[in-house]
Amino acid sequence: MENQKRLIAINDISGFGKCSLTVALPIISAAGIETICMPTAVLSTHTGGFTGYTYRDLTCDMPEMGKHWKSISINPDAIYSGFLGSFDQIDIVKDFVDNFKTESNIFIADPCMADHGKMYAVFDKKFAKAMAELCAKADIILPNITEACFITDSEYIEGVQTEEYIISLLNKLLDIGAKNVVLTGVTFEEGKLGAACMGQDRIPQFYFAEKLPGAYHGTGDVFASSFCGALLNGKTILEAMSIAANYVCDCIRRTQAMDNPITYGVDFERGIPYYLKELGKI
Repeated sequence: MENQKRLIAINDISGFGKCSLTVALPIISAAGIETICMPTAVLSTHTGGFTGYTYRDLTCDMPEMGKHWKSISINPDAIYSGFLGSFDQIDIVKDFVDNFKTESNIFIADPCMADHGKMYAVFDKKFAKAMAELCAKADIILPNITEACFITDSEYIEGVQTEEYIISLLNKLLDIGAKNVVLTGVTFEEGKLGAACMGQDRIPQFYFAEKLPGAYHGTGDVFASSFCGALLNGKTILEAMSIAANYVCDCIRRTQAMDNPITYGVDFERGIPYYLKELGKI
C-alpha cells in the first residue's frame, strides 16, 4: 500500500461557525489525507456576524511548531494556508514555506482577507500587498474576485463580469509569481456562478454551477478544503475546482432546508459522502 499523503493546514480555529480549521480538518481528512494543523488563533466563534467572541492569538507558537516538525522530519506533500491575522503571521508562513517547500510538494495559498468588494475590517491595502508577496511563493492561489482585485490593484466589478475582465485578473495574478490561479466568484450570466483557473500556459478554463441565493459563512473554506483534498487525490486543477464547486452547492442546498442563521455556516458534514463519491472513493 502506498504511503498516506500529508498536508499541513495553517489557519485559525473558530470553535463555532463552521469555517477555517474546523472545516479543513474533517474535509481533507475524509479525503484520506493526513491533516496536520498549525492554528494561528483560537476563537469561540468566527468574527462575521457574532459579537463578544473570545480570541487567543497564537502567533508566538507558530515558529516553534515549525521548528519541532522540522526536527522530527515531517515532510508534507502539501502546505495550505488560509486566514492569517497579521503581517507577522504572513512573515512566519513565508519562512515556513521556505523551510518546508521542496520540488516534490506544493504550497496552496488562500488569501482570506476580503469579500463583496471590501477588505475585512481588520485589514487594509498594505496587508493586501504583504499577502501578494506570500502568494508569489505559491504553486496555487485561491482568491475570490475581491481578493484578486486588492492583490493586483484592479477595479472591482460587482455582479456579472466579462470574460476579458476575468482573464485579465488571472494574468495579473500569475504575474505576481504564483504558478497557478483558481479564481472563485466568477459569473458571466445571471443564475450561474463558478470559478476560473489558469496556469503557466496562460489558457483559461472555467466551471460554472447554479448560483444559489444567500451568502453563507465558511463556503470559501469548504471550497478550498475540498479543492485540496481532490488535488491530493490525483485530480487536475480543473477537476478539483469543479468538484469543490459542486460540493459547495450541495452544502448550500442542504443548509437552505434548515432553520439556521447564515452565520452558522453550511451543512458540509452530511455532504461528505457526496464529496467522497465525487472523488471516486465510494
